Amino acid sequence: MTDLPSTNRRYLALWFPFLPTDRLRRTGCGLVPETPLAFTEKVKAALRLAAVDQAATALGLAAGMTPADARARVPELIVFDRDEAADRVWLERIADGCIRYTPMVEVDSPDGIILGVTGCAHLFGGEEGLVADVEKRMAELGMSMRHAFAATPFAAHALARFQTTEVRQLPVASLELEPEATQGLLRAGLKTINDMAARPMAAIAARFGGEAAQALRHLLGEISRPITPRIKPAPILAERRFAEPVARTEYALETLGELAAETVRQLEQVEAGGRQFEAAFFRSDGLVRPLVVETSQPTRNAALVVRLFEERIEGLSDPIDPGFGFDLIRLAVPVIEPLAAAQLKLEGGPAKDAEVAALIDRLSTRLGRNRVRRLVPVDTHIPEQMQLALPAVESCVPVAAWPVPEPGEPPMRPLHLFDPPQPIEVIAEVPDGPPYRFRWRRVFHEVRRFEGPERIASLWWKRRDGEVDRPGLTRDYYRIEDARGRRFWVFRHGLYDEKPDPGWYLHGLFA
Repeated sequence: MTDLPSTNRRYLALWFPFLPTDRLRRTGCGLVPETPLAFTEKVKAALRLAAVDQAATALGLAAGMTPADARARVPELIVFDRDEAADRVWLERIADGCIRYTPMVEVDSPDGIILGVTGCAHLFGGEEGLVADVEKRMAELGMSMRHAFAATPFAAHALARFQTTEVRQLPVASLELEPEATQGLLRAGLKTINDMAARPMAAIAARFGGEAAQALRHLLGEISRPITPRIKPAPILAERRFAEPVARTEYALETLGELAAETVRQLEQVEAGGRQFEAAFFRSDGLVRPLVVETSQPTRNAALVVRLFEERIEGLSDPIDPGFGFDLIRLAVPVIEPLAAAQLKLEGGPAKDAEVAALIDRLSTRLGRNRVRRLVPVDTHIPEQMQLALPAVESCVPVAAWPVPEPGEPPMRPLHLFDPPQPIEVIAEVPDGPPYRFRWRRVFHEVRRFEGPERIASLWWKRRDGEVDRPGLTRDYYRIEDARGRRFWVFRHGLYDEKPDPGWYLHGLFA
């Protein structure tokens, strides 16, 4: 009898049964391996053990016990509060390091990883060689690990945790159902997956629920789902593997330059340019150091890419540490856009554009992508919402055009807007007329010329319940010039039939 349906897919599940305690010990907490260690968390307002290490397990402690019972059994037990966020970050770092084996890597929270190794194992001497390499690197990280191969991710997940050789020998607990459902299966005499597989699937669903039948079909391989990679495979990729780890960062950067030239050749073949470049330096101990740079325009300039990486490395607060050396360097181009060959104009228009784009890329890389921004117009009549400040390296598609004044006319909007608008004191000839004099920042300004009003209504829309939101106050904007030739953009917030005493505000300054 075959254990699973015939399939060419192969998955490797890695399980770290002591992930929280292994993570803490490798940070240099000073505890010897023989010291029992446990983590606690609140469960329904009561403290319970959430995780224990190997020493505590050998002494009979397990997750779910109260700290008082645990200390009564093992007085020398050391207890810490569990840090789930730190555990998750550490698991993700391990998953990133496993991308050296295959791009199909999924985090199997809270303490596992699933690798899609179809067509990859032969690169490491088969499945045994691949697992041997994984175990070696995890041992260097101080991580206890169990593993299993299977034809489906769910089966590999279960085999790694229950350490059986065949799926049908797994206990019903491997279905990971609710405790009541698992107890019901055991009371019915169904102790293993083989016992359940011998029953009609309709009978399983009718008696124990559809979730039990669905989980059983997943485990037997009748239903399978593809894993969701933590990092989407890049369309352009180049890498170098070294027989001996490279300990010199300078040589690693030289290799990165060669990989950049290799990716450029691949981009030329598909007539595309890269917008984002991701370098990954895989250390021999299993960790990986990623670096990412972006460009404001698609590019096939290898020298530019290398220069951006150098800028990125120089700005790192934590320098790249090769540890015992890098044994793999990879450069991926996850974001590409069409880029056909273009001939430069004699006056150098495109060349100037390329120089500006290169400057933006360098500044964004050195200062941070959110430090260099560009303004993008937005289709709205509310002045303070007519533009968005987005990172300059992003590919921005404007949804509107900037308002252009008539030839010979002054601009409709000032170059500088105050956020929020600044209140001013205004004297007007008539209540709803233009300002005659105003005071701003303790200085009086005599108005010599004005233009307006430009009336702007507030936004209104229907809510999901069908009601119309109450509109805000109307604004009457004026472009004015004082006696010294300075130009301002002011508005009266509200009409007299909307508000008995409308306020005045200075919203912007013209150049």
